[in-house]
Amino acid sequence: MQHDRLSTGVPGLDEILYGGLIPQQAYLVRGGPGVGKTTLGLEFLSAGVAQGENSLFIVLGEAESQVRTNGNRLGFNTEAITFLDLSPSSDFFTEVETYDIFSPAEVEREPTTQKIVEQVKQLQPKRVFIDAMTQFRYLATDVFQFRKQVLSFLRFLLEQGATVLFASESSPTMPDDDLQFMSDGVIELQQTNGTRCLMVVKFRGSGFRAGAHTFRLLATGMEVFPRLQPEAYERDFKMEAIPSGVPELDALLDGGIERGTVTIFTGPTGVGKTTIGVQFIKAAAERGERSVLYAFEEQVSMVLHRAEAISIPVRGMVQRETLSIVAVEPLQFSPDEFANLVRQEVEQKQARIVMLDSIAGYRLSVRGADLVSHLHALCKYLQNVGVTVILINETEGITGDFRATEIGISYLADNIVFLRYLEMQGEMRKAIGVLKKRLSNFERTLRELDITSDGIQVGQPLSQLRGILRGEPEQVNNQCD
Repeated sequence: MQHDRLSTGVPGLDEILYGGLIPQQAYLVRGGPGVGKTTLGLEFLSAGVAQGENSLFIVLGEAESQVRTNGNRLGFNTEAITFLDLSPSSDFFTEVETYDIFSPAEVEREPTTQKIVEQVKQLQPKRVFIDAMTQFRYLATDVFQFRKQVLSFLRFLLEQGATVLFASESSPTMPDDDLQFMSDGVIELQQTNGTRCLMVVKFRGSGFRAGAHTFRLLATGMEVFPRLQPEAYERDFKMEAIPSGVPELDALLDGGIERGTVTIFTGPTGVGKTTIGVQFIKAAAERGERSVLYAFEEQVSMVLHRAEAISIPVRGMVQRETLSIVAVEPLQFSPDEFANLVRQEVEQKQARIVMLDSIAGYRLSVRGADLVSHLHALCKYLQNVGVTVILINETEGITGDFRATEIGISYLADNIVFLRYLEMQGEMRKAIGVLKKRLSNFERTLRELDITSDGIQVGQPLSQLRGILRGEPEQVNNQCD
């Protein structure tokens, strides 16, 4: 059965829920103190206000005045939200009153219950947020009575046409398993080592995007970054070779690298990996295509300076918006946040080439998460939408035994282009070759590489040398004994 969806007010969460909440159901938001449950409730109610719906906030713990103050600081219009404050006032202490909400007998006749009934029937809210339902537990006579009262309370709200979000504060000594069973959906908020994540663990009547998704509490509210699922994205595109604009390099690659493929440029520091990648971006800009370069190890000014020193006019490309250079500080983003940045460039700004410089910098940025799985998801997403991926990989050895990568990601690549230092006649020189190319043939020999102020120079095949992969080339003697 197809349902209309109700926005949670948080676009990323709506995406995880395949469009939002199913109306007239009750959803539990669970998590420890300070993790963002009330903020999510305010997002939910504010989204209703924006649609012209009546929204009701039932306050059971924190005082209404404090909720309004905190909400206003986050930019929510709390004046447009109706509050029903059932939290204990200072009179409870000074006058030693009994704070009785529900009774085992006819709960609708109790004064506090009557306030809820009257408010709901008068307002007819489309959205209700209850913060926090676990407050009722301390006032019930036993577990059975608590469960019966909560079920009756939720059923009453749903029968009045409301969609309900209710919070709980679970702990090892006071679990909320019963509330999870009673709800139609469960959204769990967690915070670990400074990173917040959201998980949907139950959602009746619909599928949802499983797994942990990063979120942040910002000065403007909650922002959720859905974990990337490459299979959810697909775009038709023409599989064609993308040339670099350097004839000898394109000959080495049988015309260039194909659109929608992943290419790893690998080699030791300073050998020219980034420069080769930027050369492909330059050629794309000349075709009017947009690219984005994520610099994990250099500032934007350094990237501009280095490229212009070899006659690649990246500053003009940035000004014409055919190139965006984004400096990424270590530990600034979670993998989900970074993937969200890339998606914006691809889906909103139509980037056709994405370059990560470098894999080591990305590894540091993902805060100890599983590098291979996150990089795999990002690359597969980009491939599915026809974006060409360039990954810069730095190897530790300057010369010696050859290794394409040192972290087990070669399988991700459709193309692997390696660069090596050579010691020839007492001087250090460079060579470039192709190790792997899935979609076409490629030149098996290596070529000498030189990077000058005039740009990239690629020489003729080094067919008279052997031992290049060891970094110790030897002249081949073609004469017969």
